[in-house]
Amino acid sequence: MTLHATLERVTDRIRERSVESRAAYLAKIARAAEDGPRRAHLSCGNQAHAYAAMPDKQDFAETRKPNIGIVTAYNDMLSAHQPYERYPELIRRAAHAAGATAQVAGGVPAMCDGVTQGRAGMELSLFSRDVIALATGVALSHDTFDAALYLGVCDKIVPGLIIAAATFGHIPAVFVPAGPMPSGLPNDEKSRVRQQFATGEVGREALMAAEMASYHSPGTCTFYGTANSNQMLMEFMGLHLPGSSFVNPNTPLREALTQAAVTRAAGITRLGNDYLPAGEVLDERAFVNGIVGLMATGGSTNLILHLPAMARAAGVLLDLQDFHDLSENVPLMARVYPNGLADVNHFHAAGGLGFMIGRLLDAGLLHADVKTIAGGGLDLYAQEPQLRAGQIHWVEGASTSLNDKILRPASDPFAPTGGLKQLSGNLGRGVIKVSAVAPERHVIEAPARVFSDQDEVKAAFKRGEFTEDTIVVVRFQGPRANGMPELHSLTPTLAVLQDRGLRVALVTDGRMSGASGKVPAAIHVSPEAADGGALALLRDGDRLRLDAVAGTLECLEPDLTSRAPASFDPRPSAEGMGRELFAAFRAHVGPATQGAAVVV
Repeated sequence: MTLHATLERVTDRIRERSVESRAAYLAKIARAAEDGPRRAHLSCGNQAHAYAAMPDKQDFAETRKPNIGIVTAYNDMLSAHQPYERYPELIRRAAHAAGATAQVAGGVPAMCDGVTQGRAGMELSLFSRDVIALATGVALSHDTFDAALYLGVCDKIVPGLIIAAATFGHIPAVFVPAGPMPSGLPNDEKSRVRQQFATGEVGREALMAAEMASYHSPGTCTFYGTANSNQMLMEFMGLHLPGSSFVNPNTPLREALTQAAVTRAAGITRLGNDYLPAGEVLDERAFVNGIVGLMATGGSTNLILHLPAMARAAGVLLDLQDFHDLSENVPLMARVYPNGLADVNHFHAAGGLGFMIGRLLDAGLLHADVKTIAGGGLDLYAQEPQLRAGQIHWVEGASTSLNDKILRPASDPFAPTGGLKQLSGNLGRGVIKVSAVAPERHVIEAPARVFSDQDEVKAAFKRGEFTEDTIVVVRFQGPRANGMPELHSLTPTLAVLQDRGLRVALVTDGRMSGASGKVPAAIHVSPEAADGGALALLRDGDRLRLDAVAGTLECLEPDLTSRAPASFDPRPSAEGMGRELFAAFRAHVGPATQGAAVVV
Protein backbone atom coordinates (compact mmCIF):
# COMPACT_ATOMS: atom_id res chain seq x y z
CA MET A 1 0.00 0.00 0.00
CA THR A 2 1.24 3.49 -0.90
CA LEU A 3 2.17 5.59 2.11
CA HIS A 4 -0.49 8.16 3.01
CA ALA A 5 0.54 11.62 1.80
CA THR A 6 0.16 13.25 5.24
CA LEU A 7 2.19 10.53 6.92
CA GLU A 8 4.94 11.01 4.38
CA ARG A 9 4.82 14.80 4.67
CA VAL A 10 4.93 14.82 8.49
CA THR A 11 7.76 12.28 8.55
CA ASP A 12 9.78 14.32 6.05
CA ARG A 13 9.17 17.46 8.09
CA ILE A 14 10.39 15.76 11.28
CA ARG A 15 13.41 14.37 9.44
CA GLU A 16 14.34 17.80 8.08
CA ARG A 17 13.82 19.49 11.45
CA SER A 18 16.00 16.85 13.11
CA VAL A 19 18.76 16.52 10.52
CA GLU A 20 21.53 17.95 12.70
CA SER A 21 20.44 16.51 16.05
CA ARG A 22 19.81 13.05 14.61
CA ALA A 23 23.17 12.97 12.84
CA ALA A 24 24.94 13.96 16.04
CA TYR A 25 23.04 11.29 17.93
CA LEU A 26 23.88 8.50 15.48
CA ALA A 27 27.53 9.53 15.54
CA LYS A 28 27.48 9.38 19.35
CA ILE A 29 26.09 5.86 19.55
CA ALA A 30 28.42 4.69 16.78
CA ARG A 31 31.38 5.89 18.83
CA ALA A 32 30.03 4.03 21.86
CA ALA A 33 29.69 0.81 19.85
CA GLU A 34 32.92 0.89 17.90
CA ASP A 35 35.03 -0.81 20.58
CA GLY A 36 32.90 -3.95 20.51
CA PRO A 37 31.56 -5.53 23.71
CA ARG A 38 32.36 -2.95 26.35
CA ARG A 39 33.15 -5.25 29.24
CA ALA A 40 36.13 -6.63 27.30
CA HIS A 41 37.86 -3.34 28.08
CA LEU A 42 37.33 -3.57 31.85
CA SER A 43 40.26 -4.54 34.04
CA CYS A 44 40.25 -7.96 35.67
CA GLY A 45 39.44 -6.31 39.00
CA ASN A 46 36.52 -4.40 37.46
CA GLN A 47 35.16 -7.59 35.93
CA ALA A 48 35.58 -9.63 39.10
CA HIS A 49 33.46 -7.10 41.00
CA ALA A 50 30.78 -7.34 38.31
CA TYR A 51 30.63 -11.15 38.26
CA ALA A 52 31.29 -12.00 41.92
CA ALA A 53 27.69 -12.90 42.74
CA MET A 54 26.98 -14.86 39.55
CA PRO A 55 26.74 -18.63 40.05
CA ASP A 56 28.51 -19.29 36.74
CA LYS A 57 31.01 -16.46 37.09
CA GLN A 58 34.06 -18.47 36.07
CA ASP A 59 32.37 -19.72 32.92
CA PHE A 60 31.16 -16.22 32.16
CA ALA A 61 34.57 -14.60 32.62
CA GLU A 62 36.20 -17.05 30.21
CA THR A 63 33.62 -17.01 27.38
CA ARG A 64 31.94 -14.51 25.11
CA LYS A 65 28.38 -15.19 26.19
CA PRO A 66 26.03 -12.22 25.86
CA ASN A 67 25.29 -10.63 29.21
CA ILE A 68 21.83 -9.09 29.50
CA GLY A 69 21.14 -6.24 31.93
CA ILE A 70 17.73 -6.14 33.55
CA VAL A 71 16.35 -2.72 34.48
CA THR A 72 13.25 -3.27 36.57
CA ALA A 73 10.46 -1.10 37.92
CA TYR A 74 9.34 -3.88 40.25
CA ASN A 75 7.61 -3.08 43.48
CA ASP A 76 4.84 -5.01 45.16
CA MET A 77 2.79 -1.96 46.08
CA LEU A 78 1.58 -1.27 42.54
CA SER A 79 -0.54 -3.87 40.80
CA ALA A 80 0.98 -3.22 37.37
CA HIS A 81 4.53 -3.88 38.56
CA GLN A 82 3.97 -6.60 41.14
CA PRO A 83 4.20 -9.38 38.49
CA TYR A 84 7.81 -8.39 37.83
CA GLU A 85 8.82 -9.92 41.18
CA ARG A 86 9.34 -13.31 39.50
CA TYR A 87 10.86 -12.02 36.26
CA PRO A 88 14.58 -11.92 37.17
CA GLU A 89 14.73 -15.63 37.94
CA LEU A 90 12.67 -16.46 34.87
CA ILE A 91 14.92 -14.26 32.75
CA ARG A 92 18.09 -15.81 34.13
CA ARG A 93 16.81 -19.31 33.28
CA ALA A 94 15.79 -18.24 29.79
CA ALA A 95 19.14 -16.51 29.25
CA HIS A 96 21.00 -19.67 30.26
CA ALA A 97 18.92 -21.69 27.77
CA ALA A 98 19.79 -19.15 25.08
CA GLY A 99 23.53 -19.36 25.81
CA ALA A 100 23.60 -16.04 27.66
CA THR A 101 23.63 -14.67 31.19
CA ALA A 102 21.50 -12.02 32.85
CA GLN A 103 21.87 -9.72 35.83
CA VAL A 104 19.58 -7.17 37.45
CA ALA A 105 21.45 -4.01 36.55
CA GLY A 106 19.31 -1.80 38.74
CA GLY A 107 15.87 -0.73 39.80
CA VAL A 108 13.93 2.41 38.98
CA PRO A 109 11.11 4.03 40.97
CA ALA A 110 7.55 3.40 39.88
CA MET A 111 4.95 5.67 41.41
CA CYS A 112 1.23 5.46 40.75
CA ASP A 113 -0.82 8.47 39.76
CA GLY A 114 -3.89 6.55 40.88
CA VAL A 115 -2.56 6.61 44.45
CA THR A 116 -1.33 10.21 44.38
CA GLN A 117 -4.27 11.86 42.54
CA GLY A 118 -5.15 15.09 44.31
CA ARG A 119 -2.29 14.66 46.79
CA ALA A 120 1.06 16.43 47.20
CA GLY A 121 2.89 13.39 45.83
CA MET A 122 1.34 14.00 42.43
CA GLU A 123 3.63 17.00 42.07
CA LEU A 124 6.55 14.57 41.81
CA SER A 125 4.83 12.43 39.19
CA LEU A 126 6.01 13.98 35.93
CA PHE A 127 9.52 14.54 37.28
CA SER A 128 9.71 10.86 38.19
CA ARG A 129 10.10 10.20 34.45
CA ASP A 130 13.42 12.04 34.46
CA VAL A 131 14.44 10.33 37.70
CA ILE A 132 13.76 6.96 36.04
CA ALA A 133 15.97 7.94 33.10
CA LEU A 134 18.71 8.99 35.50
CA ALA A 135 18.40 5.81 37.58
CA THR A 136 18.61 3.69 34.43
CA GLY A 137 21.72 5.60 33.44
CA VAL A 138 23.30 4.64 36.74
CA ALA A 139 22.25 1.01 36.28
CA LEU A 140 23.84 0.79 32.83
CA SER A 141 26.96 2.75 33.77
CA HIS A 142 28.73 -0.44 34.82
CA ASP A 143 29.44 -1.04 31.13
CA THR A 144 29.05 -4.80 31.34
CA PHE A 145 25.91 -5.42 29.29
CA ASP A 146 25.48 -6.51 25.68
CA ALA A 147 21.70 -5.94 25.68
CA ALA A 148 19.11 -4.60 28.10
CA LEU A 149 15.65 -5.79 29.11
CA TYR A 150 13.40 -3.01 30.39
CA LEU A 151 10.63 -4.04 32.78
CA GLY A 152 8.10 -1.24 33.13
CA VAL A 153 4.46 -0.51 32.47
CA CYS A 154 2.89 2.66 33.81
CA ASP A 155 2.65 6.35 33.21
CA LYS A 156 6.15 7.80 33.53
CA ILE A 157 8.03 4.53 33.76
CA VAL A 158 8.07 3.52 30.09
CA PRO A 159 8.86 7.06 28.84
CA GLY A 160 11.71 7.35 31.36
CA LEU A 161 13.07 3.96 30.31
CA ILE A 162 12.86 4.96 26.65
CA ILE A 163 14.81 8.16 27.31
CA ALA A 164 17.53 6.05 28.91
CA ALA A 165 17.40 3.33 26.23
CA ALA A 166 17.88 6.03 23.60
CA THR A 167 20.73 7.61 25.57
CA PHE A 168 22.41 4.19 25.71
CA GLY A 169 21.39 3.71 22.11
CA HIS A 170 24.31 1.45 21.22
CA ILE A 171 22.86 -1.24 23.51
CA PRO A 172 20.03 -3.37 22.07
CA ALA A 173 16.78 -2.81 24.00
CA VAL A 174 13.82 -5.12 24.48
CA PHE A 175 10.82 -3.96 26.50
CA VAL A 176 9.02 -6.66 28.47
CA PRO A 177 5.39 -6.06 29.55
CA ALA A 178 3.57 -7.55 32.51
CA GLY A 179 0.00 -7.35 31.17
CA PRO A 180 -3.38 -6.05 32.41
CA MET A 181 -5.32 -7.45 35.35
CA PRO A 182 -8.44 -9.47 34.46
CA SER A 183 -11.64 -7.48 34.06
CA GLY A 184 -13.35 -6.40 37.27
CA LEU A 185 -16.13 -3.91 37.96
CA PRO A 186 -16.94 -2.19 34.64
CA ASN A 187 -15.22 1.18 34.33
CA ASP A 188 -18.46 3.05 33.58
CA GLU A 189 -19.99 1.68 36.79
CA LYS A 190 -16.93 2.80 38.76
CA SER A 191 -17.26 6.28 37.21
CA ARG A 192 -20.96 6.41 38.09
CA VAL A 193 -20.25 5.65 41.76
CA ARG A 194 -17.54 8.33 41.81
CA GLN A 195 -20.03 10.92 40.55
CA GLN A 196 -22.59 9.77 43.12
CA PHE A 197 -20.01 10.22 45.85
CA ALA A 198 -19.15 13.70 44.54
CA THR A 199 -22.80 14.73 44.91
CA GLY A 200 -23.27 13.03 48.28
CA GLU A 201 -25.67 10.36 46.98
CA VAL A 202 -23.49 7.53 48.32
CA GLY A 203 -20.99 7.34 51.14
CA ARG A 204 -17.34 6.40 51.32
CA GLU A 205 -18.16 2.75 52.02
CA ALA A 206 -19.91 2.37 48.65
CA LEU A 207 -17.13 4.27 46.90
CA MET A 208 -14.45 2.06 48.44
CA ALA A 209 -16.31 -1.10 47.48
CA ALA A 210 -16.53 0.06 43.86
CA GLU A 211 -12.88 1.02 43.69
CA MET A 212 -11.72 -2.28 45.20
CA ALA A 213 -13.88 -4.24 42.76
CA SER A 214 -12.31 -2.33 39.88
CA TYR A 215 -8.66 -2.51 40.99
CA HIS A 216 -8.61 -6.05 42.27
CA SER A 217 -5.53 -8.08 41.28
CA PRO A 218 -1.97 -7.96 39.89
CA GLY A 219 -1.68 -6.29 36.51
CA THR A 220 -2.28 -2.97 34.83
CA CYS A 221 -5.56 -1.12 35.39
CA THR A 222 -7.96 -2.14 32.64
CA PHE A 223 -9.07 1.29 31.41
CA TYR A 224 -7.25 2.82 28.46
CA GLY A 225 -5.17 5.41 30.29
CA THR A 226 -1.48 6.22 30.11
CA ALA A 227 -0.24 2.82 31.28
CA ASN A 228 -2.02 0.87 28.57
CA SER A 229 -1.25 3.60 26.03
CA ASN A 230 2.42 3.00 26.86
CA GLN A 231 2.01 -0.70 26.15
CA MET A 232 0.35 0.03 22.82
CA LEU A 233 3.15 2.44 21.99
CA MET A 234 5.89 -0.12 22.56
CA GLU A 235 4.21 -2.48 20.12
CA PHE A 236 3.63 0.18 17.44
CA MET A 237 7.28 1.24 17.84
CA GLY A 238 8.60 -2.31 17.56
CA LEU A 239 10.05 -2.62 21.07
CA HIS A 240 7.73 -5.36 22.38
CA LEU A 241 7.38 -8.75 20.78
CA PRO A 242 4.25 -8.82 18.56
CA GLY A 243 0.98 -9.30 20.41
CA SER A 244 2.53 -9.28 23.87
CA SER A 245 1.15 -6.05 25.33
CA PHE A 246 -2.21 -7.18 26.68
CA VAL A 247 -1.66 -10.79 27.78
CA ASN A 248 -2.70 -11.18 31.43
CA PRO A 249 -0.04 -11.74 34.14
CA ASN A 250 0.79 -15.13 35.60
CA THR A 251 -0.44 -17.13 32.62
CA PRO A 252 1.52 -19.67 30.55
CA LEU A 253 1.42 -17.43 27.48
CA ARG A 254 2.71 -14.45 29.47
CA GLU A 255 5.63 -16.51 30.79
CA ALA A 256 6.44 -17.90 27.35
CA LEU A 257 6.46 -14.39 25.86
CA THR A 258 8.90 -13.25 28.54
CA GLN A 259 11.19 -16.18 27.74
CA ALA A 260 10.97 -15.33 24.03
CA ALA A 261 11.91 -11.71 24.79
CA VAL A 262 15.06 -12.90 26.58
CA THR A 263 16.00 -15.15 23.67
CA ARG A 264 15.54 -12.27 21.27
CA ALA A 265 17.65 -9.92 23.41
CA ALA A 266 20.46 -12.49 23.44
CA GLY A 267 20.26 -12.76 19.67
CA ILE A 268 20.64 -9.08 18.77
CA THR A 269 23.84 -8.20 20.62
CA ARG A 270 27.05 -7.13 18.95
CA LEU A 271 28.48 -10.58 19.70
CA GLY A 272 26.35 -12.10 16.95
CA ASN A 273 25.42 -11.37 13.35
CA ASP A 274 22.09 -9.64 14.02
CA TYR A 275 23.20 -6.59 16.00
CA LEU A 276 20.33 -4.16 16.52
CA PRO A 277 21.18 -1.12 18.64
CA ALA A 278 18.22 0.63 20.23
CA GLY A 279 19.11 3.92 18.58
CA GLU A 280 18.47 2.48 15.13
CA VAL A 281 15.00 1.31 16.13
CA LEU A 282 14.15 4.71 17.62
CA ASP A 283 14.14 6.76 14.42
CA GLU A 284 11.61 9.31 13.15
CA ARG A 285 9.48 6.61 11.49
CA ALA A 286 9.11 4.72 14.77
CA PHE A 287 7.92 7.86 16.55
CA VAL A 288 5.46 8.66 13.75
CA ASN A 289 4.12 5.10 14.02
CA GLY A 290 3.73 5.63 17.76
CA ILE A 291 1.74 8.83 17.24
CA VAL A 292 -0.48 7.07 14.69
CA GLY A 293 -1.16 4.32 17.24
CA LEU A 294 -2.01 6.94 19.87
CA MET A 295 -4.55 8.56 17.57
CA ALA A 296 -6.10 5.37 16.21
CA THR A 297 -6.68 4.01 19.71
CA GLY A 298 -7.75 7.27 21.38
CA GLY A 299 -4.81 7.03 23.77
CA SER A 300 -3.68 9.15 26.68
CA THR A 301 -2.93 12.85 26.38
CA ASN A 302 0.08 12.29 28.66
CA LEU A 303 1.91 10.80 25.68
CA ILE A 304 1.75 14.20 24.00
CA LEU A 305 4.17 15.28 26.74
CA HIS A 306 6.22 12.11 26.83
CA LEU A 307 6.78 11.46 23.12
CA PRO A 308 8.65 14.73 22.42
CA ALA A 309 10.96 14.05 25.39
CA MET A 310 11.51 10.44 24.34
CA ALA A 311 12.22 11.46 20.75
CA ARG A 312 14.58 14.25 21.77
CA ALA A 313 16.76 11.66 23.55
CA ALA A 314 17.20 9.96 20.15
CA GLY A 315 17.89 13.20 18.27
CA VAL A 316 14.37 13.39 16.82
CA LEU A 317 12.48 16.69 17.25
CA LEU A 318 8.69 16.53 17.46
CA ASP A 319 6.24 19.44 17.49
CA LEU A 320 2.56 19.71 18.49
CA GLN A 321 1.77 20.38 14.83
CA ASP A 322 2.96 16.86 14.00
CA PHE A 323 0.43 15.39 16.46
CA HIS A 324 -2.33 17.62 15.12
CA ASP A 325 -1.71 16.82 11.46
CA LEU A 326 -1.51 13.07 12.05
CA SER A 327 -4.64 13.15 14.21
CA GLU A 328 -6.55 14.88 11.42
CA ASN A 329 -5.78 11.99 9.06
CA VAL A 330 -5.79 8.92 11.32
CA PRO A 331 -9.21 7.40 12.02
CA LEU A 332 -10.35 6.42 15.51
CA MET A 333 -10.61 2.63 15.30
CA ALA A 334 -11.17 1.68 18.96
CA ARG A 335 -13.70 2.42 21.68
CA VAL A 336 -12.05 1.56 24.98
CA TYR A 337 -12.98 3.24 28.26
CA PRO A 338 -13.13 6.23 28.68
CA ASN A 339 -13.90 6.48 24.96
CA GLY A 340 -16.27 3.50 25.20
CA LEU A 341 -17.52 0.85 27.59
CA ALA A 342 -14.97 -1.89 26.81
CA ASP A 343 -11.75 -2.41 28.72
CA VAL A 344 -8.37 -3.47 27.33
CA ASN A 345 -9.12 -7.16 27.82
CA HIS A 346 -12.22 -6.80 25.64
CA PHE A 347 -10.18 -4.81 23.11
CA HIS A 348 -7.51 -7.53 22.99
CA ALA A 349 -10.13 -10.25 22.54
CA ALA A 350 -11.76 -8.33 19.69
CA GLY A 351 -8.54 -8.44 17.65
CA GLY A 352 -6.41 -5.93 19.51
CA LEU A 353 -3.23 -4.35 18.29
CA GLY A 354 -2.55 -7.00 15.64
CA PHE A 355 -5.82 -6.17 13.90
CA MET A 356 -5.20 -2.43 14.17
CA ILE A 357 -1.63 -2.54 12.90
CA GLY A 358 -2.62 -4.76 9.98
CA ARG A 359 -5.45 -2.50 8.91
CA LEU A 360 -3.42 0.70 9.34
CA LEU A 361 -0.67 -0.81 7.21
CA ASP A 362 -3.27 -1.64 4.56
CA ALA A 363 -4.39 1.99 4.63
CA GLY A 364 -0.83 3.32 4.23
CA LEU A 365 -1.01 4.92 7.67
CA LEU A 366 2.06 3.26 9.17
CA HIS A 367 5.67 2.94 8.13
CA ALA A 368 6.20 -0.75 7.41
CA ASP A 369 9.92 -0.43 6.64
CA VAL A 370 11.11 0.09 10.20
CA LYS A 371 13.51 -1.87 12.34
CA THR A 372 11.88 -3.84 15.15
CA ILE A 373 13.11 -6.23 17.80
CA ALA A 374 11.03 -8.96 16.15
CA GLY A 375 13.61 -9.09 13.38
CA GLY A 376 11.72 -7.50 10.51
CA GLY A 377 9.36 -4.69 9.65
CA LEU A 378 6.08 -3.68 11.25
CA ASP A 379 4.10 -6.25 9.25
CA LEU A 380 5.24 -8.83 11.83
CA TYR A 381 3.10 -6.96 14.36
CA ALA A 382 -0.09 -7.90 12.52
CA GLN A 383 0.54 -11.37 13.93
CA GLU A 384 -0.48 -12.76 17.30
CA PRO A 385 1.26 -15.28 19.57
CA GLN A 386 -0.13 -18.71 20.33
CA LEU A 387 1.20 -21.32 22.71
CA ARG A 388 1.59 -24.83 21.30
CA ALA A 389 3.19 -27.58 23.36
CA GLY A 390 4.84 -24.93 25.50
CA GLN A 391 6.35 -23.07 22.52
CA ILE A 392 5.45 -19.66 21.12
CA HIS A 393 4.25 -19.55 17.51
CA TRP A 394 3.19 -16.38 15.74
CA VAL A 395 0.21 -16.70 13.44
CA GLU A 396 -1.74 -14.27 11.30
CA GLY A 397 -3.83 -12.02 13.48
CA ALA A 398 -7.50 -11.20 13.10
CA SER A 399 -8.29 -9.70 9.69
CA THR A 400 -11.81 -8.70 10.76
CA SER A 401 -12.99 -7.26 14.05
CA LEU A 402 -14.51 -9.79 16.42
CA ASN A 403 -16.61 -7.02 18.01
CA ASP A 404 -17.35 -3.95 15.92
CA LYS A 405 -18.63 -2.07 18.99
CA ILE A 406 -15.04 -2.08 20.25
CA LEU A 407 -12.81 -2.29 17.19
CA ARG A 408 -13.35 -1.27 13.58
CA PRO A 409 -11.21 -1.15 10.42
CA ALA A 410 -9.68 2.08 9.15
CA SER A 411 -12.19 2.01 6.28
CA ASP A 412 -15.16 2.10 8.69
CA PRO A 413 -13.95 3.81 11.88
CA PHE A 414 -15.79 5.22 14.85
CA ALA A 415 -14.62 8.69 13.82
CA PRO A 416 -12.63 9.95 10.81
CA THR A 417 -9.95 11.55 12.99
CA GLY A 418 -8.00 10.67 16.12
CA GLY A 419 -9.66 13.41 18.14
CA LEU A 420 -6.56 15.33 19.21
CA LYS A 421 -6.55 19.03 18.39
CA GLN A 422 -3.87 21.63 18.78
CA LEU A 423 -5.18 24.87 20.27
CA SER A 424 -3.56 28.28 19.94
CA GLY A 425 -4.53 31.87 20.58
CA ASN A 426 -3.90 34.74 22.94
CA LEU A 427 -3.95 32.37 25.94
CA GLY A 428 -1.09 30.31 24.55
CA ARG A 429 -0.69 26.94 22.93
CA GLY A 430 -2.20 23.69 24.18
CA VAL A 431 -4.10 20.56 23.19
CA ILE A 432 -7.53 19.04 23.63
CA LYS A 433 -8.68 15.44 23.23
CA VAL A 434 -12.24 15.30 21.87
CA SER A 435 -12.61 11.60 21.01
CA ALA A 436 -14.93 11.13 24.01
CA VAL A 437 -16.45 14.64 23.97
CA ALA A 438 -19.89 15.06 22.40
CA PRO A 439 -19.68 17.12 19.16
CA GLU A 440 -22.02 19.78 20.52
CA ARG A 441 -19.43 20.50 23.23
CA HIS A 442 -16.46 21.02 20.92
CA VAL A 443 -17.02 24.78 21.12
CA ILE A 444 -17.56 26.36 24.54
CA GLU A 445 -17.85 30.10 25.11
CA ALA A 446 -18.53 31.17 28.69
CA PRO A 447 -17.33 33.32 31.60
CA ALA A 448 -14.23 32.16 33.42
CA ARG A 449 -13.84 31.14 37.04
CA VAL A 450 -10.14 31.35 37.84
CA PHE A 451 -8.43 29.18 40.45
CA SER A 452 -4.84 28.48 41.44
CA ASP A 453 -5.49 25.08 43.01
CA GLN A 454 -7.76 22.15 42.19
CA ASP A 455 -8.98 21.97 45.79
CA GLU A 456 -10.36 25.48 45.39
CA VAL A 457 -12.52 24.20 42.51
CA LYS A 458 -13.92 21.37 44.62
CA ALA A 459 -14.64 23.75 47.50
CA ALA A 460 -16.51 26.14 45.20
CA PHE A 461 -18.53 23.19 43.88
CA LYS A 462 -19.49 22.12 47.40
CA ARG A 463 -20.60 25.69 48.14
CA GLY A 464 -22.92 25.55 45.12
CA GLU A 465 -21.17 28.38 43.28
CA PHE A 466 -21.38 26.87 39.77
CA THR A 467 -24.86 27.78 38.56
CA GLU A 468 -24.21 28.93 34.99
CA ASP A 469 -22.10 27.96 31.99
CA THR A 470 -18.47 28.23 33.08
CA ILE A 471 -14.95 27.73 31.82
CA VAL A 472 -12.94 26.65 34.85
CA VAL A 473 -9.35 27.91 34.69
CA VAL A 474 -6.83 26.19 36.95
CA ARG A 475 -3.49 27.97 36.56
CA PHE A 476 -0.06 27.72 38.19
CA GLN A 477 -0.15 23.97 37.52
CA GLY A 478 2.67 23.85 34.96
CA PRO A 479 6.03 22.12 35.34
CA ARG A 480 7.87 25.19 36.64
CA ALA A 481 5.13 26.04 39.12
CA ASN A 482 4.56 22.71 40.84
CA GLY A 483 5.68 19.86 38.58
CA MET A 484 2.55 19.75 36.39
CA PRO A 485 0.31 17.39 38.35
CA GLU A 486 -2.63 15.60 36.78
CA LEU A 487 -5.95 17.19 37.71
CA HIS A 488 -7.92 14.01 37.18
CA SER A 489 -9.64 14.33 40.54
CA LEU A 490 -11.59 17.25 39.04
CA THR A 491 -13.22 14.94 36.49
CA PRO A 492 -16.19 13.83 38.67
CA THR A 493 -16.91 17.42 39.71
CA LEU A 494 -16.90 18.78 36.16
CA ALA A 495 -18.86 15.79 34.88
CA VAL A 496 -21.60 16.43 37.46
CA LEU A 497 -21.90 20.06 36.33
CA GLN A 498 -22.10 18.95 32.71
CA ASP A 499 -24.75 16.34 33.57
CA ARG A 500 -26.78 19.11 35.21
CA GLY A 501 -27.06 20.75 31.82
CA LEU A 502 -24.33 23.38 32.14
CA ARG A 503 -21.84 24.00 29.38
CA VAL A 504 -18.50 23.65 31.12
CA ALA A 505 -14.85 23.26 30.14
CA LEU A 506 -11.44 23.23 31.78
CA VAL A 507 -8.45 25.35 30.78
CA THR A 508 -5.16 24.63 32.53
CA ASP A 509 -1.39 24.64 32.22
CA GLY A 510 -1.49 21.33 34.08
CA ARG A 511 -2.29 17.81 32.91
CA MET A 512 -5.36 15.61 32.79
CA SER A 513 -5.16 11.85 33.03
CA GLY A 514 -5.46 9.44 30.16
CA ALA A 515 -8.62 8.34 31.94
CA SER A 516 -10.30 11.71 31.39
CA GLY A 517 -12.94 11.97 28.75
CA LYS A 518 -16.27 13.66 28.23
CA VAL A 519 -15.66 17.18 29.58
CA PRO A 520 -13.77 19.42 27.13
CA ALA A 521 -10.34 20.26 28.56
CA ALA A 522 -7.67 22.51 27.09
CA ILE A 523 -4.53 21.22 28.76
CA HIS A 524 -0.75 21.70 28.74
CA VAL A 525 -1.30 25.41 27.97
CA SER A 526 2.11 26.97 27.32
CA PRO A 527 3.73 29.28 28.26
CA GLU A 528 2.54 28.32 31.72
CA ALA A 529 1.23 30.98 34.09
CA ALA A 530 4.32 30.84 36.32
CA ASP A 531 6.58 31.46 33.32
CA GLY A 532 4.92 34.53 31.82
CA GLY A 533 1.92 32.80 30.27
CA ALA A 534 -1.34 34.64 29.61
CA LEU A 535 -3.32 32.48 32.03
CA ALA A 536 -1.79 34.67 34.77
CA LEU A 537 -3.68 37.66 33.29
CA LEU A 538 -7.16 36.18 33.59
CA ARG A 539 -9.85 37.32 36.05
CA ASP A 540 -13.18 35.89 37.13
CA GLY A 541 -15.86 36.78 34.62
CA ASP A 542 -13.57 37.10 31.59
CA ARG A 543 -15.31 35.69 28.54
CA LEU A 544 -13.29 32.81 27.08
CA ARG A 545 -13.77 30.76 23.94
CA LEU A 546 -12.46 27.22 23.54
CA ASP A 547 -13.00 26.15 19.93
CA ALA A 548 -11.80 22.64 19.14
CA VAL A 549 -13.20 22.94 15.60
CA ALA A 550 -11.16 26.00 14.66
CA GLY A 551 -8.30 25.07 16.99
CA THR A 552 -8.36 28.29 19.01
CA LEU A 553 -8.15 29.22 22.69
CA GLU A 554 -8.96 32.86 23.30
CA CYS A 555 -9.80 35.42 25.94
CA LEU A 556 -12.30 37.80 24.34
CA GLU A 557 -11.57 40.73 26.66
CA PRO A 558 -9.88 43.65 24.81
CA ASP A 559 -7.72 44.74 27.74
CA LEU A 560 -6.06 41.35 28.40
CA THR A 561 -2.51 42.25 27.43
CA SER A 562 -2.51 45.52 29.37
CA ARG A 563 -3.12 43.81 32.72
CA ALA A 564 -0.58 43.00 35.41
CA PRO A 565 -0.20 39.24 35.92
CA ALA A 566 -1.38 37.53 39.07
CA SER A 567 1.50 36.78 41.39
CA PHE A 568 2.62 33.20 41.84
CA ASP A 569 3.33 31.89 45.32
CA PRO A 570 5.72 28.91 45.08
CA ARG A 571 5.64 28.14 48.81
CA PRO A 572 2.72 25.65 48.84
CA SER A 573 4.67 23.34 46.51
CA ALA A 574 8.14 24.03 47.87
CA GLU A 575 8.27 21.42 50.59
CA GLY A 576 6.65 18.33 52.02
CA MET A 577 6.35 14.86 50.49
CA GLY A 578 9.85 15.26 49.04
CA ARG A 579 9.00 18.30 46.95
CA GLU A 580 11.96 20.23 48.36
CA LEU A 581 14.24 17.67 46.67
CA PHE A 582 12.85 18.66 43.28
CA ALA A 583 13.46 22.43 43.44
CA ALA A 584 16.22 22.15 40.83
CA PHE A 585 13.88 20.26 38.52
CA ARG A 586 11.23 22.99 38.76
CA ALA A 587 13.85 25.65 38.11
CA HIS A 588 15.28 24.01 34.98
CA VAL A 589 12.39 22.12 33.37
CA GLY A 590 11.55 22.83 29.74
CA PRO A 591 8.14 23.89 28.43
CA ALA A 592 5.26 21.49 27.95
CA THR A 593 5.45 21.93 24.18
CA GLN A 594 8.89 20.27 24.27
CA GLY A 595 7.97 17.52 26.71
CA ALA A 596 8.40 19.31 30.06
CA ALA A 597 11.75 17.56 30.51
CA VAL A 598 14.80 18.24 32.61
CA VAL A 599 17.35 15.72 31.34
CA VAL A 600 16.80 16.10 27.57
